Amino acid sequence: MAAFVIIGTIIAVLALNVHETSAWSVSCSNPFSTCYGQLKSCPANCAQWCEVDCTTCNVQCACDKPGAVCQDPRFIGGDGVMFYFHGEKEKDFCIVSDPALHINAHFIGKRGSGMTRDFTWVQSLGILFSSHQLYIGAQTVGSWDNHVDALSLSFDGQPIVLPPRLGAVHDIPEAGVQITRVEGKNAVAIEVKGSMKLEAHVVPITKQESRVHNYDITSENCFAHLDLNFQFFNLSNDVNGILGQTYVPGYKSPVKVGIPMPILGGEHNYVSSSLFKTDCAVSKFGTVSSGSIRPASSVSCKNSDSGRGFICRR
Repeated sequence: MAAFVIIGTIIAVLALNVHETSAWSVSCSNPFSTCYGQLKSCPANCAQWCEVDCTTCNVQCACDKPGAVCQDPRFIGGDGVMFYFHGEKEKDFCIVSDPALHINAHFIGKRGSGMTRDFTWVQSLGILFSSHQLYIGAQTVGSWDNHVDALSLSFDGQPIVLPPRLGAVHDIPEAGVQITRVEGKNAVAIEVKGSMKLEAHVVPITKQESRVHNYDITSENCFAHLDLNFQFFNLSNDVNGILGQTYVPGYKSPVKVGIPMPILGGEHNYVSSSLFKTDCAVSKFGTVSSGSIRPASSVSCKNSDSGRGFICRR
């Protein structure tokens, strides 16, 4: 099967042979590109979610682009800086808070033997805008099966049922919302017109990941969670939240750049009392912005020559 993905200057065709491999092949579908139609394999660290930049012809991991929230959870800020935010399991944290948009993330996790903190992953999002509430979440799953859809969606408390086929669309015109299947199951793109776009993939903790990181995942719960990439439009200069603050002009990241796992602390500033509450300490939702409204700044990233990490430039 094939899917067309268009993100900024990135135009790619994705194809997956379900029976032979779990890795995607991608190619540029822009006929004016020098690498038009050339199949490229996704890197091992993003075997099912990568894209070809038709301008540079480089393969990019979506989890290595600005606006990404993936893994345990690892953030790539709007400034291109990578950092981790562990939080706590079974708690909610505001990742973006702006006068017209608020996004909370619910963390799931477990504490490994001898550990002093929880391993955590983003299980669901509560997105608030205008008077609306949009939910996207990963269902609790024992053993992972790619053929089973573990994605849940609702709008203003009403479940959304998307046919399990590539390209299926659910429109909510009165709210300017469009939800599109970017795979047959477990992956959607969501657009709130004039505000944001996100792509979300439900993924499990694999046996290999569990072994490498000592997660001690059992067949009772594979800790299915969301890997995410956001694009924002018309954020204000007052935007805050774990991810949101990184889009403020002149933002200086407090994390120690260059170390293997730079961690953003200050969990108490971002905790919300529930998924659709806007009561975190840094909340801006519903306030009057003191700064001008502006589009999010552009940052491009590519894998470093050393193969360790990546380089981002404005």
